[in-house]
Amino acid sequence: MPTNTLTPQSTEIGAPPAKAPRMGWLDALRGLAAMVVVFEHSLDVLLPEVRRTASPWFDFGRYGVFVFFLVSGYVVPSSLERRGNVRDFWIGRFFRLYPAWLVCVGLALLLGVTGISWGLPAPLGERPWASALAHLTMMQDLLGVPNVVNVLWTLSYEMVFYLLVTAMFLAGVHRASARVALGFGVAAAMLGVALPSALLASRWPGGTILITALALAAGLAALASRRRAVRRAGIAVAPALALTLLVLDSRIGGVESLCIIATMFAGTAVRGVQDGRLRPWPAAAMVALVPLLSVLAGLRPPAAWGARAGAQALGPDWSIAVAAAWLTFLAGLALRHRAMPRALVWLGLVSYSVYLLHPLAVQAVWRAAGDPVGQPAIERLAWGGVLVSGVLVAAGLAHRYVERPAQRLGRRLSRVR
Repeated sequence: MPTNTLTPQSTEIGAPPAKAPRMGWLDALRGLAAMVVVFEHSLDVLLPEVRRTASPWFDFGRYGVFVFFLVSGYVVPSSLERRGNVRDFWIGRFFRLYPAWLVCVGLALLLGVTGISWGLPAPLGERPWASALAHLTMMQDLLGVPNVVNVLWTLSYEMVFYLLVTAMFLAGVHRASARVALGFGVAAAMLGVALPSALLASRWPGGTILITALALAAGLAALASRRRAVRRAGIAVAPALALTLLVLDSRIGGVESLCIIATMFAGTAVRGVQDGRLRPWPAAAMVALVPLLSVLAGLRPPAAWGARAGAQALGPDWSIAVAAAWLTFLAGLALRHRAMPRALVWLGLVSYSVYLLHPLAVQAVWRAAGDPVGQPAIERLAWGGVLVSGVLVAAGLAHRYVERPAQRLGRRLSRVR
């Protein structure tokens, strides 16, 4: 999950942003979250006993990604404000996200073709061009398209958040993050189970993808325009697109989708309170309600809210994971002035590549190791060492030779006027 751990600095509109120091505690959180997600996806391969006993009560994967979402909410809007320029912000986002993403997708296709992995979802081959276009928008999880790599689903919600944050920034209401977070939290608790899933994608699959791609391109171009009237159009188009897909077309359902966006905006509000841009008492009270509503939304049965047919509650494993993610984030915030372990900080630096590439390593190890049932513990432990080593080496190489050069290129391009 991509974030830039930067401190906010005043920047005039159109001026190149000054480089800000990294925050070690955020890197440590990202490193921890990345390894927890790796652990979650290795359970079926190496620790099926943990899957049977612990997973019904704690969703390790959701815990990890919600930590990521909180960090993104805390960091990304401040990066936009620091830059003070939508064009530069999106250039930075593009070169932060897409290069490593392309490597991940390319490797997934290669491993699928060669038979090293379990192969790609069948619907991708049935509509290759539509699937490719949906993935290029990074909103495939909101367009009824299976993910080439399972972890790519979270990037769809990151994109929704970026669009909403950009529109709010240009509209001058970016300091309303606490109220927005609370609004999404209330909507998740009260309306989430009643919302449809994949409504548009199931009825107009190709048309929904094409319209989304065109609207996304037009909306971003309008948001980056120097003309006020055009920017106003972008301010309308971008959030309309994001909210329509979020409410009507989410694969994971309305409860989780709305909780994700509420959580990210809550992270933004925490940053606003810390920096003195938001009044502590009302903002803190609104933020505190977000995890409470998220946990309750996951625990309440669908019938309690007049759910649509077929809707299911998320369950205690999801709610406990979300609560734990919040406690972890707040613990990191409380310890932000202390030195963090170097290993965790380094993991945070390469966490995006760890997140993207580890499912491919898991599949390769699963193919090589075979069924874990009946294997001695020492053998599975050895395969676990192979898996972690392979993931860290691959992530380190990808960070050094793909992510860092791409980010440098993005910074150079953002200075061109």
